[in-house]
Amino acid sequence: MFFKYHVFFCCNQREAGEACCANLGAQKMRDYAKQRIKALGLAGEGGARINSAGCLGRCEKGPVVVVYPQGVWYTWIDEEDIDEIIEQHLQQGQIVERLRV
Repeated sequence: MFFKYHVFFCCNQREAGEACCANLGAQKMRDYAKQRIKALGLAGEGGARINSAGCLGRCEKGPVVVVYPQGVWYTWIDEEDIDEIIEQHLQQGQIVERLRV
């Protein structure tokens, strides 16, 4: 396995007025997570890969992110939540139950 974790942020933009992750700042949070992963030395082979995804079909739970290979879905509100996912899940291998969808 090239990456230990593959993290997909739903960054889908729906037509005006429809609920979607893009309207909730998904791209900004994905960019933040990517920067944090690099700063912590977790990016690249054997580490984590942060990606944007189209619609992941869970708009009612949004914004959402899914971590593979475990297939764990999270929602988040702010950078502190993303930091917690990075620290607990990506660094320590522990699922963050309070953010789990």
